[in-house]
Amino acid sequence: MIADWLAFWDKPHAIYVNARHKDVHYRLIAEQIAALVPSPRARVLDYGCGEALHADIVAAACGALALCDGAPSVRAGLAAHFSGNAKINVLAPDEVERLPQGALDFIVLHSVAQYLSAEQLRALLATFRRLVAPGGVVLISDIIPPEFSAAADVMALLRFAAAHGFLLAALGGLFRTLFSDYRRLRARYGLAHYGAADMLQMLSAAGFAAERAGKNIGHNQARMAFFARPQ
Repeated sequence: MIADWLAFWDKPHAIYVNARHKDVHYRLIAEQIAALVPSPRARVLDYGCGEALHADIVAAACGALALCDGAPSVRAGLAAHFSGNAKINVLAPDEVERLPQGALDFIVLHSVAQYLSAEQLRALLATFRRLVAPGGVVLISDIIPPEFSAAADVMALLRFAAAHGFLLAALGGLFRTLFSDYRRLRARYGLAHYGAADMLQMLSAAGFAAERAGKNIGHNQARMAFFARPQ
């Protein structure tokens, strides 16, 4: 499952309907993550960050920022894009696993859990529990609840597009998605869904004291976010 999704993200795709969509998407995420950075000296990890076009906004709010993505082409693009920013370091997943215990103050896992099996997510949370320092925070966001429908995703995108001036492009993009590799992968594997109680239990089993956040990261407020602190 994860290998096929990584292969998808590792090549050109049309998830973002145009450059405007991609820009406002990543800017919103960066601004919302930056607002949650616990201190100007915090050591931050954005795991599964994607292209993270505006990660410099997060870097400006913290002491050091590690960007991790499983797709080699995405990492190469990140390294080139942020080569002049001394605060930003690009890591592969195996490099994250080799970081020392307590190396991070704030870990973000945004819009990744839905592409993982429950076993893979539990393993990743165990890694985060080892890496987060006492007093640190883990943010797990864009969690899809069991009652969620694809139509809710569509409506959230269209509202976002209308607000940011790419509605016509979004309508065309939705049509193209019907025939895309993303649609085929989603039909084959589905996306992982978790109820709030299930996510809280999973985080507790991983050694965290967790709570649901009042707001999700990104434009889709039908999805959920959770704060987890080591206990």
